[in-house]
Amino acid sequence: MTATMVLVHGAWHGAWCFDRLVPLLQDAGVPALAPDLPGHGADPGPFADLHGDAARVREVLDGIEGEVVLLGHSYGGAVITEAGVHPAVTHLVYLCALVVDEGESCVGAAVGEAAGLSHAGRPNLADALVSHPDGTTTLTAEGAAMCLYNDCDSDTVAWAVAHLCPQPMGNLGQAPSAVAWRQRPSTYVVCTDDQAIHPGLQEALARRCTQRHIWETSHSPFASQPDRLASLLVELAGAGPVVAQAVRRGSGVAQIVRRGWSATSSSSAPANIGRA
Repeated sequence: MTATMVLVHGAWHGAWCFDRLVPLLQDAGVPALAPDLPGHGADPGPFADLHGDAARVREVLDGIEGEVVLLGHSYGGAVITEAGVHPAVTHLVYLCALVVDEGESCVGAAVGEAAGLSHAGRPNLADALVSHPDGTTTLTAEGAAMCLYNDCDSDTVAWAVAHLCPQPMGNLGQAPSAVAWRQRPSTYVVCTDDQAIHPGLQEALARRCTQRHIWETSHSPFASQPDRLASLLVELAGAGPVVAQAVRRGSGVAQIVRRGWSATSSSSAPANIGRA
C-alpha cells in the first residue's frame, strides 16, 4: 500500500513552497498533504512554539488512514522529530533539515555539530535577518535569494521571496518533547550547495539517520529540482521504483491518478520554476 506523504515546511515559509512537488506526488499515485504551520502561509495565526507546530502536524496525521512518510525541511526537521512518533508515521525524511536530539534545540544542534567548519566564501543568513519587537524575524529579499534560492531562476526567486513570512525565533531555541528518529527509520538529503545550513553540518546530522542522499542543490530542492525530490519520495512512499524513475524522466505519469489534499496557497508557483 502506498503511504501518504506529509510535507512540513521550514522557517519563514508556508505550504506554498511545495506547490511544484505536491502535484508530482499526486500524479504518481502518492497522496500528499502540505499543511501550513500556525501563522504561516495561509494560516491566520497566531504563531505557535515548536510544540504547537508539532501539534498542528499531529492533527493532520490523526486524519490520515494508513501509513505516512513524514518530511521536514530545514526547521521543519525539528517539528517532525517531535511529531513523528505518531503511530501512523513509518519513515522520516529530513530535507537539509535540523535533526535535533533530546534536550537539544535547533540552535544547539547547529552550534554543537558545526564547530570547526569553515564558512569562508559563504553568505551569512544572519545578515539577512530583520528583527521585530514581537520576537519574529523576516528576511531581506537579497539575503533570501542568496541563501535560500541560489540555484533557482529569477521568476522562481521572485515568487518565493514574495511569499515569505515572519518567523518566531524562540522556536529555534526549544528542544523537542520526543525524538522520532530514534524510533523510526529515516532518510537525510544533504544539499551541498545550501547557503543557509552548512553542508558540513548537514553531513554531521545525517549520521543520526538511517540512510542519506547527497545532492548538488540549494536549500530549496523542492523549487530547483522538484522532479528529483518527487522521485525519491515516490520510492519511499512505496509507489515503486518504476514510477519513481518515470517521475525522474518526466515521462507522463502525470495522469496515472490524482488524489490527496494540499494546504498550499492559491497563488501557484510559476510554470518555469526550476534551476537558474
